[in-house]
Amino acid sequence: MNISIANTIENVDWSRMKEIYHSVGWRKHDEEKIKKVFNLSDVITIAYDENKIVGFGRALSDGIFNAAIYDVVIEDLYQNKGIGQQIIGDLLAQLKDISCVHLVATTGNEEFYHKVGFSKTKTGMARYLNPALTKEYLE
Repeated sequence: MNISIANTIENVDWSRMKEIYHSVGWRKHDEEKIKKVFNLSDVITIAYDENKIVGFGRALSDGIFNAAIYDVVIEDLYQNKGIGQQIIGDLLAQLKDISCVHLVATTGNEEFYHKVGFSKTKTGMARYLNPALTKEYLE
């Protein structure tokens, strides 16, 4: 395994991105939505094994005070190999001058994010349109 990191979506295989989302159960992500969210993201990290995408992450930021990391996703077959740490490390390096970086961990991944330097917030709040997500993250 020879992992390399890229910070561009130029020449990205969107169908491969969809496969990775689907490999972890995120089935509502189709190519059109994936392309849109990555095009609107300020910071992008994509991990490749040779020339095959195996994981990615993205962030939105105001460029000064705040940023939020989203969609850190590693293909199921590549999980627990340090790729997630590389992706988070690269995103944080790109956001190194940002005062506050937020993220919402998917259920079960809280310890991973704690190990890479994130802590629970005292005042974090959210609203979800999807009742299932409300139940999972807020109740």
